[in-house]
Amino acid sequence: MGRVTTRRPVSRIDGEQRRTRVDTVVAEEPLEIRVNRVPLAVTMRTPGSDMELAQGFLLTEGIIADRADIASIRYCNSVDDNGVNTYNVLDVDLATGVLLPDTGIERNFYTTSSCGVCGKASLDAIRQRTRHSPASDQVWVDTTTIAGLPDRLRAAQKVFDTTGGLHAAGLFTADGQLLAVREDVGRHNAVDKLIGWAIEQGRVPLRGMVLLVSGRASFELVQKAVMAGIPILAAVSAPSSLAIDLAHDTGLTLIGFLRGTTMNIYTHADRIT
Repeated sequence: MGRVTTRRPVSRIDGEQRRTRVDTVVAEEPLEIRVNRVPLAVTMRTPGSDMELAQGFLLTEGIIADRADIASIRYCNSVDDNGVNTYNVLDVDLATGVLLPDTGIERNFYTTSSCGVCGKASLDAIRQRTRHSPASDQVWVDTTTIAGLPDRLRAAQKVFDTTGGLHAAGLFTADGQLLAVREDVGRHNAVDKLIGWAIEQGRVPLRGMVLLVSGRASFELVQKAVMAGIPILAAVSAPSSLAIDLAHDTGLTLIGFLRGTTMNIYTHADRIT
């Protein structure tokens, strides 16, 4: 199976000195997700937690609601030129009665490591498909707890320490306890892996939880939080206008620029005391 990191030669320049060294870099490989043996999606991801990624992806796309909707999930026998299994293809069999979405709201699922919603037929379709709306979640979190989350997430980013090239997503309780963290070259993959972990733990919908992401808060990340029933999404960087609109419409508390003791609360600020 592909490793999370790999080694590559690099020319290092320091002032007027140049030397050759070996650098540790993040691995990036394609993962094809097949549903009922039909290709559905290809995403460029950091290998690892692939089954979590697939389950999180299927939930946030509205195809499943929980682990009971999946009969089995396994690697296909995808081999390279040397006849070695690449572990880059997953086959998911849905449980009896669970159907793929209508073609009218599907997209051609090809996602890069920076884009998870390109080609959506309709933004309204996304808003209407959640089965775990966070709107009724009455959780509240104090600002001191929120302010302490980035340091806790950063301390748990083990691969980032050696590569500096991964996004991270962390799931916290309302009192600041870190339940799980996932890293990936794609921010949407990191969130899917985290939600997939929650699916396997039987925790979906994720009521009363805080999702923290290491980068910006895009529309796709708000979508994923809403689909998993997460009431609070915080990001260390900026949100987009469409992310704010979707958070407002679906009852999600959206926090941006979470740095030190400062933060911007863009929607549903009553949850932050």
